[in-house]
Amino acid sequence: MSNLSTNNDAPGFSFYDAMGKIPGGLMIVPLILGSIVGTFAKPFLAMGSFTTALFQASALPLIALLIFATGMQVTIRTSGPVLATAGAVLLGKSIIPATLVVLLGTVIGVDGIFGVSVLAMLVSIDNSNGGLWLAFTGRYGDKRDRGAYIASALNDGPFFSMLFLGVSGLAQIPLIALLGAVVPFLLGMLIGNLDRKWTEILHPTPQIVIPFFAFALGTGINLENVVKGGLSGIVVGVIAAPVTGFIVYLCYKFILRRGRRSGLGFAAGTTAGNAVATPAIIAQADPTFAPLVGTATAQVAASVLVTAILAPMLASWMLKREGGLLSEEEIARLDEMDLRYDEPQL
Repeated sequence: MSNLSTNNDAPGFSFYDAMGKIPGGLMIVPLILGSIVGTFAKPFLAMGSFTTALFQASALPLIALLIFATGMQVTIRTSGPVLATAGAVLLGKSIIPATLVVLLGTVIGVDGIFGVSVLAMLVSIDNSNGGLWLAFTGRYGDKRDRGAYIASALNDGPFFSMLFLGVSGLAQIPLIALLGAVVPFLLGMLIGNLDRKWTEILHPTPQIVIPFFAFALGTGINLENVVKGGLSGIVVGVIAAPVTGFIVYLCYKFILRRGRRSGLGFAAGTTAGNAVATPAIIAQADPTFAPLVGTATAQVAASVLVTAILAPMLASWMLKREGGLLSEEEIARLDEMDLRYDEPQL
């Protein structure tokens, strides 16, 4: 026997295990570390070559790989539940919250309340962080949940904000952009159904890529902007995470009938990173919003970071409370089942 064999029982500190003990830690810890580096050590990220490629420019390629691997887990039999889950997430995270904010705006006006404009409220709650959703469901969800990332592909960007604010001039998502977001998933699904060996090979993809793309996403969050958002921005995130997450939770429980696994819905209560640019885009379409852009942008930036921390914590807490926090082995067994709308008993 070789002396190089690894002793898995050897004592010692494991940073990976430590992250695993934090709700959503595989995503949150690298995200925060990335935001620190992106704010205070930009020259490191600008070194170029493989350093910049891995630690700053890798988010989209690695998320694309995760989407491809996720598609491989979806069989033709389970595609219906995947689409139903995506629809429930879109309803609970975008359509219902955006309608409520617009209704509130008709009562209090676009300037909002307590220093938070309707613009900041809407942009913070009508989209979701697809990367964090994939990261959380990659560990705690099954193939239905991971496949529901396509809801984020639809609500990502200014479309819903513009639509619900009544600004229709620029409220169009190019077809090619939608296709670009969905093609890796569809190709993965095609290859996975044709050759299940590839599905087995790429099964550990989430555990491999999540820390790296989370760090890269974090480098795009400037902590100075979060600080500028101040208390009002933190309040926006503190409200957005539980409220929108709870609505998706209700959709999971009563529409999808996911029972004890409904807590996964809270993981959707996030604000997408690129939502920081949405207030400026809306102001270009309707100049009356221009005076609100500066404050709203800072508040949305704060919401991005706050919701990235709160949403997975709330989801983990609810899953544990309702007995739906499963081990990796139990998740693997679910992925092997022919999943329908009712949660199978393990």
